[in-house]
Amino acid sequence: MLESSLPRETLLGRGKVRDLYDLGDRLLLVATDRLSAFDVILPDPIPGKGTILTALSNFWFGRTRGVIANHLLDERPWVTDPARFGSLAGRAVIVRKARPVLLEAVVRGYLTGSGLLEYRKSGSVCGIALPAGLTEASKLPEPIFTPSTKAPKGQHDENVDFAGACSIVGTDLATRVRDAAIALYREAAAFAVGRGIIIADTKFEFGTIDGNLILIDEALTPDSSRFWPLDGWEPGKSQPSFDKQFVRDWLLSIKWDKKPPAPNLPPDIIARTAAKYRDALVRLNPENPALNEI
Repeated sequence: MLESSLPRETLLGRGKVRDLYDLGDRLLLVATDRLSAFDVILPDPIPGKGTILTALSNFWFGRTRGVIANHLLDERPWVTDPARFGSLAGRAVIVRKARPVLLEAVVRGYLTGSGLLEYRKSGSVCGIALPAGLTEASKLPEPIFTPSTKAPKGQHDENVDFAGACSIVGTDLATRVRDAAIALYREAAAFAVGRGIIIADTKFEFGTIDGNLILIDEALTPDSSRFWPLDGWEPGKSQPSFDKQFVRDWLLSIKWDKKPPAPNLPPDIIARTAAKYRDALVRLNPENPALNEI
């Protein structure tokens, strides 16, 4: 599914992956099979991806309710109301409306990606000084909060330090977001490592309802996180992954300029990407009924 189609519902917009519908006092989120890389939506869907993202997010929303409340109201609207949502089996949820916090709440437990590039230049990431001698895929002494801006569609997010985050949303809210994001990461990372997966870093989205902070959007999926196999972890080199870093690496290998239109993905890249997403769900939640629907 590249795009959902619900003619009787009010479409609010289409994000990189999710389509958003207004249900009055609630929202319907539909996870499509779209894939984005470098903030550009690729032309080819990844079969089953939306179902896996929905299943994993729902799994994590359930596991982390003790850390912070979330927006989830109905995990299976196609069962609750088949006449309206029967075409969306496995890929839709109904959620509470919230006011989004205008920060990307990134937490890093390992050094890679843009964090590694910044560290090599300054010895720090988003203003947080790190020990000397770290390398690609080094485990950090403690998880760090490295927020970024929420750029308009088609533009790139920019990393900011904590002071920059406070200037965007205020010190009190930035502090609550930081503390919640790190607590969520610690909870998830401890669980995942027991299932053979390292969560190298992840991005959370938060919102507020009546001033109360809640977790929204998605949580701890291969789209919003870097997942590495624990048994293959070896600092000093790029790590194999269960996430879309595999696609990013392929796009870099063909020297794409990261500007639309994006190139078509070869069939074997699509198939291998789909397998990586599925493997992440199998390892983290092998009992998930979504595995029977993909």
